[in-house]
Amino acid sequence: MRRRTLGILILLAVLSLTGVVTTQVIWLNRAQQHEQEQAALQQQRQQQLDKQFNDRVVIALTDVTERILSITKDPSDLFDAVKQERPNYFAVTINDTIHPYLLESLLKQEFKRRDINEDFEYGIYDCFTDSIVYGNYVGQGDSLAPDSARHSRLLKLDKDGHYFGVYFPRRTATVWPDAGGSTITWAYPAVVTLIVFAFFVYSLWVILRQKRLDEMKNDFIGNMTHELKTPISTIALSSEVLSDPGIIHEPDRLRSYAGIIRTENERLRQQVERVLQLASMENLAQKLKLEAVDLHGVIQDTVDSFDILLKERGGRCTLDLQAAAPFVHGDRVHVGNILFNLVDNAVKYSKDAPEIRISTRNRPGLVLVEVADKGIGMHKEDLRNIFERFFRIHTGNVHDVKGFGLGLHYVAGMMRAHGGKVRVESSWGKGSTFTLEFPSLNET
Repeated sequence: MRRRTLGILILLAVLSLTGVVTTQVIWLNRAQQHEQEQAALQQQRQQQLDKQFNDRVVIALTDVTERILSITKDPSDLFDAVKQERPNYFAVTINDTIHPYLLESLLKQEFKRRDINEDFEYGIYDCFTDSIVYGNYVGQGDSLAPDSARHSRLLKLDKDGHYFGVYFPRRTATVWPDAGGSTITWAYPAVVTLIVFAFFVYSLWVILRQKRLDEMKNDFIGNMTHELKTPISTIALSSEVLSDPGIIHEPDRLRSYAGIIRTENERLRQQVERVLQLASMENLAQKLKLEAVDLHGVIQDTVDSFDILLKERGGRCTLDLQAAAPFVHGDRVHVGNILFNLVDNAVKYSKDAPEIRISTRNRPGLVLVEVADKGIGMHKEDLRNIFERFFRIHTGNVHDVKGFGLGLHYVAGMMRAHGGKVRVESSWGKGSTFTLEFPSLNET
C-alpha cells in the first residue's frame, strides 16, 4: 500500500469517526433538550394539579369551619383559619373543642362535595395535654379499610389555641427530578463510540503493521535474491572454467575452482537452511523431538563450527560455563540452531575482530545462557522490533552484513516453543548481550 493511499485512508477514517461522534453529540443534545422541555411541561402540569387540589381542600376545610361555627352557634368570624403547613398537611384553627365523629362526618361530606377522593387522616389538638389526642384514618373508594391502615403520627404545630389537622398520606410532595444530566442517556452512545474508536485504532495499527511487514518482506525478497544470485553466478563461472579440457593440466587451478564451488555451495546451503527454519516455525504440525540436551555440549559444538571463521578475522570466543545443571528438555537440532544464530550475529555485526563471550549459570528452575559481544550494538528503538520477522538492524557504515532478518525471529519463536524466553540488552557502539532462559530439566 502506497504512503499516499494509506494517508487518504487514515484521513477518511478520521473524518468518518469524527462525523459519527459529532452526529451522536448533536442528537444527544437535542434529545436531552427535548427531555428537559417535557420534564418542565410535566412539572408545570403537576404543579397546576397540585394547586387545584390544594385549593379544593382549603375551600372544603373553610366550609367545614363555617359549619362548625354554625353548629356551635359561635357568632365570631375566623379569618384565614385554614393553613397549609406541608404539601400534604393542613391545619384548621377553631375556637373550642369539637367531637371527633362530628368532625369526621363534616370532612367526609365536604370532601365528597368537592370531589376530593384521597384517603386522609385527621387529628384534634388538646390544649390541656398539648398533643394530638385523636386521629383516625378515613379511606375513600377502594382503599384500605380504616382499621387495617397504618396511622401516621400527625404533626403537632406551634399553636396555643384549638385546631385540628388533616393529613393526606397518599399524596407526597412533588419534587420533579432534574433532567439536566441523564447518565443513562449518555452511557450507551458513549460505549458504542468507545468501541468504534477502539476498532478504528486497532484497524489503523493493523494497517500500519501490515504495511511495515510488507516493506520488510519486500526487502527480504530483494536481499534473498541478491544472496542467492551471487553464489549461483560464482558456481556457474567456476563450472565454465572447469569445463575447459585444458584445466586438467593445471591441478592447482583445478583445486582452487573446486574449492570455490564447494564454498559457494555451502553458502547456498546455509541460506536455504535459514529460510527452511522460518518455514518450520510456520508449520504448526511439526513436533519437536524432545530429549535431554546438554547445553554445554551444544555450546561447545557451536563454537567449534565458528573456529575457522573466528581465526580468519582474528577474533575469539570465551566460554564461562558455570551451570552445575546444564541439562534441558528440548530438541537438540533447534537448540543448536538458536545458539548458532546468536553467535553468527555476534560475528557478523562486529566491525573489528569479534570478541564473544558465552556463559551459563543456574537459577531456580532455569538454565541461563548469555551470548555477549562487543559489536556495533543496537539503538533503543530497534530493541522492540529485532525479534520480528524480516526485521534487520540498520548497520550504518557496515554494508557487508548478510542475512534475511529471520535469525532472531527464529530464536524467539523456538524459545517460546521450548517454554523459555529470550532477553536482550544493547547499546549502540558497545555491543549486545542476549540471554536465553531455558526451563531446567528437573522442573519440566
